[in-house]
Amino acid sequence: MSDADEQPEQPEQQQLRNTLYRKVTRGRRRLSRGRMLVYRVAVFVAWRLIHLFWATCRVQRVLGLEQARATVRESRSVIPVYWHQHTLFGVRALLDLRPDGLKVGFLISPSVDGTAPAMLVGKVGGHVVRGSSTHTGARALRDYYETIVKQEISPAITPDGPRGPLHEFKPGAVMLAQLTGKPILPVSIAASHTWRFGTWDRFELPLPFSRIVIAYGEPVKMPRGIDAQSLARLQVEMADRLKALQAQARAALD
Repeated sequence: MSDADEQPEQPEQQQLRNTLYRKVTRGRRRLSRGRMLVYRVAVFVAWRLIHLFWATCRVQRVLGLEQARATVRESRSVIPVYWHQHTLFGVRALLDLRPDGLKVGFLISPSVDGTAPAMLVGKVGGHVVRGSSTHTGARALRDYYETIVKQEISPAITPDGPRGPLHEFKPGAVMLAQLTGKPILPVSIAASHTWRFGTWDRFELPLPFSRIVIAYGEPVKMPRGIDAQSLARLQVEMADRLKALQAQARAALD
C-alpha cells in the first residue's frame, strides 16, 4: 500500500495513542537500554546475596507449619503479614508454602523505579502486584480484591510499612480480610545473630550461619460490618498477636 492509500488517523485513535503515551511517560524517567542493563546487574547481585543468606542460615524450627499449610490448602489465598524488619526471611517463610498452593504476591510500583524490584520478585518465584502502598481508598481495595479473590494471589503485607511507625498495625490488612473473607496469616522470624540497621524499622539482617526460627501464627478471620471503633480495636489486637508470635519465635531459639 502506498502512502497515498493510507487512511488518515481518526481523532479517536490519535486521542487514545496520546493518552497511552502520557501514561507511560508522564512524570517518569524513560527506561533506556543502559538503565535496563544496570537493573539486570543489580538484580543479579541482589539475588545472589539473598540466596547466600538463605543458604548459609539454618532454619532450626518452624512453628505452626501444619496449620499454615492447611489454611493455604483450604482458603487458596490468604493475607500474610509480618513486620517490615523481618522482610528478608518473611519472604522465605511464604515461599516455603508454595508447594501447598500459595501464590505469593509483592506490591511493586508501576513506575520505572519498580522495574528492578519486579525483576527480583520474578527471580525469587513471586508474583508482581502492580500498585503503590501509598495509594488508598476504594480503588486500591478493589484492585486488591481482584488480586486475592479472582487471581488467588496472596499479597505479602508489612502492616507497619512502608514508613512506620515501628510495629504499628495499619488498617489495610484488616480491611482486606473483611472485604475478601480471607484469613490473615501472621508470620514472624527470630535469628540467633542479627545485624540491626539504624532505620525506622530496625531492619534485621540475620548473619551467615545464624539459627532461624520461622513462626506461623493462627489464621484470623475478620467479621463483616466493622465500624471505626472496632477497626481500631482489631488493629491493636493484630499488633499484639504479631508481637506475641515474635516472642514465641525468640523463645524457641533457646
